[in-house]
Amino acid sequence: MKYFVVFLFTILSAIAVAQVKEPSQKVDGIIISNTTRQSLPNVNIININKVRGATTDSRGYFEIDVQLNDTLHITSLGFQSLRVRVTNDWIKNKSTKIQLTEKAIALEEVVIRPFNLTGYLEVDTKIIPVKENYRYSISGLTQGYEAGAYSPNAFGRVLGSIFNPADVLYNFFGKNPKELKKLKEMKKDDTVRNLLESKFDREMISVLLGVEKNQIAEILQRCNYSESFIQSANDLQIMDAISGCYEEYKVLKKK
Repeated sequence: MKYFVVFLFTILSAIAVAQVKEPSQKVDGIIISNTTRQSLPNVNIININKVRGATTDSRGYFEIDVQLNDTLHITSLGFQSLRVRVTNDWIKNKSTKIQLTEKAIALEEVVIRPFNLTGYLEVDTKIIPVKENYRYSISGLTQGYEAGAYSPNAFGRVLGSIFNPADVLYNFFGKNPKELKKLKEMKKDDTVRNLLESKFDREMISVLLGVEKNQIAEILQRCNYSESFIQSANDLQIMDAISGCYEEYKVLKKK
């Protein structure tokens, strides 16, 4: 019995040690252009695992909290996005130099079609397209659902889409609880929030949640957000919309 107790204590101690997470530590680096070799300011760096962010200064320098094997997602306007894994040598040396590659962007012709207004209010109000957006609320929930003219039966589909086990909401929210926890983490870091507030490309949300960009639009459509909101909202508003939809999904699923 005595040996069994010692053996059990040893096993439990080993498990406890294995579950202890490595402490966070800071690493830094300098980001440069691979063509000009010049340092790049205002580059955005996000630790995908910890949902923490940083931005390079005028010298291209940044500093961020990491653990071994964390992945950093690096983005900058006009440059290709890059993912970098935190390795042992980086942690040991504390600093590194990272190169970004410029994008080859072909500009397309833009045609502006102005409204041919007549000057008569009654006529002009019929010429200018007006897209109405509505919010439907459900008793007991703190938030409502938005729908536009494109979705006249929106309210009826809200309950159907959430309670349908084969629906996109079930498939996404039900299978991605760990990823969705990052939504709360994203709100804790001012750098991440400020970054998302200035972006409209859905790239960062896609990376953090592990979904395709088209899935983000589909999720918001199933939550009955209007097409105008999906197209015009910044990434922070999109993140808050998905977060709100997820909370409503959990409430209705419990009921």
